[in-house]
Amino acid sequence: MEAQAVIRALGALAQEHRLAAYRLLVQAGPGGMAAGALAEALAVPASSMSFHLAQLANAGLVIQRRQSRSIIYSADYPAMNALMSYMTENCCLGVPCTADAECSPTSKPEKDVA
Repeated sequence: MEAQAVIRALGALAQEHRLAAYRLLVQAGPGGMAAGALAEALAVPASSMSFHLAQLANAGLVIQRRQSRSIIYSADYPAMNALMSYMTENCCLGVPCTADAECSPTSKPEKDVA
C-alpha cells in the first residue's frame, strides 16, 4: 500500500461517525449493511451518513452495491488488511507479528552513532 493511500484511509477514519460506521461494517461481514441501517444504528441523520460513507468509499475502505432500492455498504477487507499490514510491517524489529501474539518489541534498535 502506498503512503498516500494510507494517509487517505487514516484521514477518513479520523472522525467519530466514520470510524463507528466502519467498525460496524467490519462486524457485519461481506454481506454489509444498508446505509439506512447504519444511520439508524449510529443515530446519525441519513444525509450525514451518506456523506460519511462517501468519504470511506473515496478512501477505498468500503465497497458499495445497489440491492433493489437500497445501497449496501461493506468493508473492503483486502484494503483493511493492506492498511493494517502497512501499519505493522516494521513492528517488532521487522519480524512479522503472528495472529495470536501482541506486537511488543523486546529490545530497542541500536542508535546510529555518527
